[in-house]
Amino acid sequence: MPVILAHLAAALLYSLLGWYLWRTKWQGPGARTAGSPIPYGLERFAILAPLMIHGYILYATIFVGPGLTLGVGQAVSAVVWITAAIYFAASFFYSLEGLQTLLSPIAAVAVLLPLLFPEAHPLANTEVPAFRVHLLIALLAYSLFTIAALHALLMDLVERRLHHAARPTVFANLPPLLTMETLLFRVLWTGFILLTLTLGTGIVFSEEVFGKALPFTHKTLFGFISWCIFAALLGGRLIYGWRGRVAVRMTLAGFIALLFAYVGSKFVLEVILRR
Repeated sequence: MPVILAHLAAALLYSLLGWYLWRTKWQGPGARTAGSPIPYGLERFAILAPLMIHGYILYATIFVGPGLTLGVGQAVSAVVWITAAIYFAASFFYSLEGLQTLLSPIAAVAVLLPLLFPEAHPLANTEVPAFRVHLLIALLAYSLFTIAALHALLMDLVERRLHHAARPTVFANLPPLLTMETLLFRVLWTGFILLTLTLGTGIVFSEEVFGKALPFTHKTLFGFISWCIFAALLGGRLIYGWRGRVAVRMTLAGFIALLFAYVGSKFVLEVILRR
């Protein structure tokens, strides 16, 4: 399948899945009974088709030569793909249908980004093992924090609609808020550990290649700001029992700082400054 057709096919399938989930789960108490052509037990597998095509696209656009080609379009697309893959695996253990409804339209846009922001130059130093380890851990960390941000948004929606008589069916199928909150902090702890390793391996990679510690750049600054926000949130959870709106707002703040750290810096360098 030509890569450009694969982009369009994956975006269409993600969009159709998002539309289907919106119609059957988010349009009120009677949405599910109004007609669900896909059996309930098979709905979680519907994402596999666009997920596999998306994975093919990433392989075809990132591994195009001896090095790795990872521009801003490929980077965002890869993070969203890993996020969707983690969600699919987690769906066997947790009932979080709302996340797939939020994730599908995001994935539909993300899979098209390599077409909008193509990157023709491979990354430097991809042959260095420290860099490969750093890149893999960073992508996993960003993916987990993407899940945490979507989860926080879903929790905020549930809390705001808690006292409404007519709530979307998906809310009735979700676990209690306290259970969702517990799951959020599990994801945050795992993401925080990976973010810590990302910063640590970044220092090792910098010293191995350039002979000096991590340089002070916008990427470094926002990376450490994000780390401090998540450290404060997790510390506040342990010491003061922070939860609810505080947890949601700090999760989103940390995620936004993380976006500025990597995606924002790559967007400025590659798209605006053309470097």
